[in-house]
Amino acid sequence: MGVVTKEQLAGMSYEDFIQIFGNVIEHCAICSAAVWAKRPFYNLKELHSAICTFVDELPKIGREGILRLHPDLAGRIAELGRLTSESSKEQLSAGLNDITVEEKSVLQALNDRYKSKFGFPFVICARENKKQAILSGIAARVENDKDVELATGIAEVKKIAFYRLLDIVEHSDEEAKL
Repeated sequence: MGVVTKEQLAGMSYEDFIQIFGNVIEHCAICSAAVWAKRPFYNLKELHSAICTFVDELPKIGREGILRLHPDLAGRIAELGRLTSESSKEQLSAGLNDITVEEKSVLQALNDRYKSKFGFPFVICARENKKQAILSGIAARVENDKDVELATGIAEVKKIAFYRLLDIVEHSDEEAKL
């Protein structure tokens, strides 16, 4: 998939929009379907803002559902090679393909504890973190309360969406700043 120009973005059909932006929020094409109705978008920032507004306007259970769509970091889905191409690229950039057996064991235990406590997986923007920061982050965040983690996880989803949009939409250097 090439870079979508601003002109293409502004006039994109519903079908093309869903095909291209359907996984900006992990496994949540419904987000793109809803956001398409807010077009035209003339740049990456406008599109990202519309996506963030959609997510923010979801009821609490909907925002929790957005988090549940994300895979565990370095988890079973990754081991089986069944991550989305976006998630695979993001986990690779964080160095999670180079995780030791000990680190994997610690991360799995923390992932399990986190999901048990909150009912959704730990979400962090892997492109902004390396494996050590991820391990430290989950260890610290598992101590938070559910409302804090819901807000933190959603903030991370918005960062992930921004980086995914950077991969898709033509943009200036200024627009590339979160």
